[in-house]
Amino acid sequence: QVQLLESGGGSVQVGWSLRLSCAGSGYIFSTYCMGWFRQAPGKEREMVATIYGGGITSYADSMKGRFSISRDNNKKTLYLQMNSLDPDDTAMYYCAADSRWAACRDPGAVPFDYWGHGTQVTVSS
Repeated sequence: QVQLLESGGGSVQVGWSLRLSCAGSGYIFSTYCMGWFRQAPGKEREMVATIYGGGITSYADSMKGRFSISRDNNKKTLYLQMNSLDPDDTAMYYCAADSRWAACRDPGAVPFDYWGHGTQVTVSS
Protein backbone atom coordinates (compact mmCIF):
# COMPACT_ATOMS: atom_id res chain seq x y z
CA GLN A 1 0.00 0.00 0.00
CA VAL A 2 1.38 3.37 -1.04
CA GLN A 3 1.97 5.67 1.91
CA LEU A 4 3.25 9.23 1.91
CA LEU A 5 4.12 11.04 5.13
CA GLU A 6 5.03 14.73 5.08
CA SER A 7 7.00 16.49 7.79
CA GLY A 8 8.98 19.65 8.36
CA GLY A 9 6.23 22.24 8.33
CA GLY A 10 6.01 24.96 10.92
CA SER A 11 5.61 28.65 11.64
CA VAL A 12 8.33 31.04 10.48
CA GLN A 13 8.88 34.71 9.83
CA VAL A 14 9.05 36.40 6.46
CA GLY A 15 12.32 35.65 4.70
CA TRP A 16 13.07 32.50 6.65
CA SER A 17 13.53 29.01 5.23
CA LEU A 18 11.98 25.61 5.73
CA ARG A 19 12.77 22.16 4.40
CA LEU A 20 9.84 19.81 3.94
CA SER A 21 10.24 16.06 3.71
CA CYS A 22 8.03 13.31 2.38
CA ALA A 23 8.77 9.68 3.20
CA GLY A 24 7.35 7.23 0.68
CA SER A 25 6.71 3.54 1.16
CA GLY A 26 4.77 0.71 -0.44
CA TYR A 27 6.03 1.35 -3.97
CA ILE A 28 9.21 1.55 -6.01
CA PHE A 29 10.11 5.07 -4.96
CA SER A 30 12.77 5.70 -7.58
CA THR A 31 10.47 5.07 -10.55
CA TYR A 32 7.58 7.27 -9.48
CA CYS A 33 6.81 10.81 -10.39
CA MET A 34 6.75 12.88 -7.20
CA GLY A 35 5.38 16.31 -6.53
CA TRP A 36 4.58 18.99 -4.00
CA PHE A 37 1.27 20.82 -4.00
CA ARG A 38 -0.17 23.42 -1.69
CA GLN A 39 -3.56 24.79 -0.77
CA ALA A 40 -4.24 27.98 1.14
CA PRO A 41 -7.56 28.71 2.88
CA GLY A 42 -10.16 29.70 0.31
CA LYS A 43 -7.80 28.96 -2.55
CA GLU A 44 -7.57 26.21 -5.12
CA ARG A 45 -4.85 23.60 -4.83
CA GLU A 46 -1.82 24.49 -6.89
CA MET A 47 1.26 22.69 -8.05
CA VAL A 48 4.50 23.76 -6.40
CA ALA A 49 7.04 21.48 -8.05
CA THR A 50 7.45 18.04 -9.56
CA ILE A 51 10.37 15.71 -10.15
CA TYR A 52 10.74 12.48 -12.10
CA GLY A 53 13.07 10.35 -14.14
CA GLY A 54 16.71 11.19 -13.68
CA GLY A 55 15.79 14.40 -11.89
CA ILE A 56 13.66 16.38 -14.30
CA THR A 57 12.03 19.19 -12.35
CA SER A 58 9.24 21.65 -12.92
CA TYR A 59 8.19 24.64 -10.82
CA ALA A 60 5.28 26.99 -10.61
CA ASP A 61 6.37 30.48 -11.68
CA SER A 62 5.94 32.01 -8.24
CA MET A 63 8.25 29.42 -6.72
CA LYS A 64 11.07 29.56 -9.26
CA GLY A 65 14.33 30.66 -7.68
CA ARG A 66 12.99 30.31 -4.14
CA PHE A 67 11.93 26.69 -3.88
CA SER A 68 13.88 23.61 -4.83
CA ILE A 69 12.55 20.07 -5.14
CA SER A 70 14.85 17.09 -4.76
CA ARG A 71 14.73 13.43 -3.87
CA ASP A 72 16.89 10.80 -2.26
CA ASN A 73 15.88 7.47 -3.73
CA ASN A 74 18.01 5.52 -1.28
CA LYS A 75 16.18 7.12 1.62
CA LYS A 76 12.88 7.03 -0.26
CA THR A 77 12.36 10.65 0.64
CA LEU A 78 11.22 13.69 -1.30
CA TYR A 79 12.29 17.18 -0.23
CA LEU A 80 11.19 20.74 -0.78
CA GLN A 81 13.64 23.45 0.22
CA MET A 82 11.78 26.72 0.66
CA ASN A 83 13.71 29.97 0.93
CA SER A 84 12.71 33.61 1.21
CA LEU A 85 9.31 32.66 2.50
CA ASP A 86 6.46 35.10 2.14
CA PRO A 87 3.06 35.20 3.88
CA ASP A 88 1.54 34.18 0.54
CA ASP A 89 3.34 30.86 0.95
CA THR A 90 1.18 30.04 3.95
CA ALA A 91 -0.69 26.86 3.08
CA MET A 92 -1.02 23.16 3.62
CA TYR A 93 1.68 21.44 1.61
CA TYR A 94 0.98 18.01 0.20
CA CYS A 95 3.28 15.35 -1.13
CA ALA A 96 2.00 13.33 -4.08
CA ALA A 97 3.15 10.34 -6.11
CA ASP A 98 2.19 8.65 -9.35
CA SER A 99 3.64 5.83 -11.42
CA ARG A 100 2.76 7.76 -14.56
CA TRP A 101 5.36 10.30 -15.58
CA ALA A 102 2.59 12.15 -17.35
CA ALA A 103 1.48 13.34 -13.92
CA CYS A 104 4.76 15.23 -13.58
CA ARG A 105 4.75 16.46 -17.16
CA ASP A 106 1.24 17.84 -16.89
CA PRO A 107 0.11 17.90 -13.23
CA GLY A 108 -2.82 20.15 -14.00
CA ALA A 109 -4.37 17.70 -16.41
CA VAL A 110 -3.28 14.39 -14.88
CA PRO A 111 -4.31 13.98 -11.23
CA PHE A 112 -1.81 12.23 -9.00
CA ASP A 113 -2.90 8.84 -7.73
CA TYR A 114 -1.46 9.07 -4.24
CA TRP A 115 -1.40 11.85 -1.66
CA GLY A 116 0.01 12.47 1.77
CA HIS A 117 -1.83 14.01 4.67
CA GLY A 118 -0.16 17.38 4.36
CA THR A 119 2.04 19.56 6.55
CA GLN A 120 1.19 23.12 7.54
CA VAL A 121 3.45 26.02 6.65
CA THR A 122 2.68 29.39 8.19
CA VAL A 123 4.64 32.53 7.36
CA SER A 124 4.05 35.65 9.41
CA SER A 125 5.20 39.23 8.97
